[in-house]
Amino acid sequence: MIPACFRLDDTESYARWRGGRLARAPVATCDLVVEVGDIAALTPGERQALHHRLGRANTAVYAEGPKPGRDHKAALKALAAQLGLASLDSNALADDDGITPLSVHREGTRSRYIPYTERPITWHTDGYYNPPDRTVRALLLHCAGKAAEGGANRLMDHEMLYIQLRDEDPELIRALMRPDALTIPGNEEEGMTRPETVGPVFSFNADGSLHMRYTARTRNAVWSDEAAPAAAAIRRLLDGPSPHIFEHVLEEGQGLVSNNPLHTREPFRDDPRSPRLLYRARYHERIS
Repeated sequence: MIPACFRLDDTESYARWRGGRLARAPVATCDLVVEVGDIAALTPGERQALHHRLGRANTAVYAEGPKPGRDHKAALKALAAQLGLASLDSNALADDDGITPLSVHREGTRSRYIPYTERPITWHTDGYYNPPDRTVRALLLHCAGKAAEGGANRLMDHEMLYIQLRDEDPELIRALMRPDALTIPGNEEEGMTRPETVGPVFSFNADGSLHMRYTARTRNAVWSDEAAPAAAAIRRLLDGPSPHIFEHVLEEGQGLVSNNPLHTREPFRDDPRSPRLLYRARYHERIS
């Protein structure tokens, strides 16, 4: 069932929801940042502050500071548990514990995939190629080593994009909610086999919140005839200036907790003597 505020024929409910979302939207990247002492053991105030940022933008950035010698993956899992996350979405390139170390690989299987290179990653939400029973609703990133240069993430709350599209033309939303809006062809590469996935761009979580599935890639992404104009509108809005797009370079000891919003990664230069290293954890639950 579609929540009232997202029904295209219920303009009053939408107007109330829209007004609330715009009123509490952040205006600068610093509005997303929370200083914490230890992500593995948040204080009640720190956890409340993270939830407050998530309520404003579906995204929060924590700043913990470097902790040499720590088990970063264990700390990241402990942070996730404190936010109510338990069901890790494992993938073929993740470690056995389900967490993925993101660093530059010059050779081997990982070197064929952009997250393991210095190249930019265009706008997307994580797991856009997953089947519905493995929807990625929460994304955590933890920086254990910063790039020598570059590597910023651009972030946009998908609810803000929904508002922009609906205000422009509600029919764009209708097309993006169709069950055949976006097809991701299957992958038959060695060790990475996955089936074709077909589904909507906008859908709804069990709690009535909005979920978005998206990639700006032109290869390995097929839009339906009805959704193609909406896909063009999305790209135009993401590539243009927007008060709802924020940019941040994760420093060592910083990280991202989010409900899988739209994001990018800018190109960077890696220093093999002090390589960039991020840990990524994807969850099937949403952070409430």
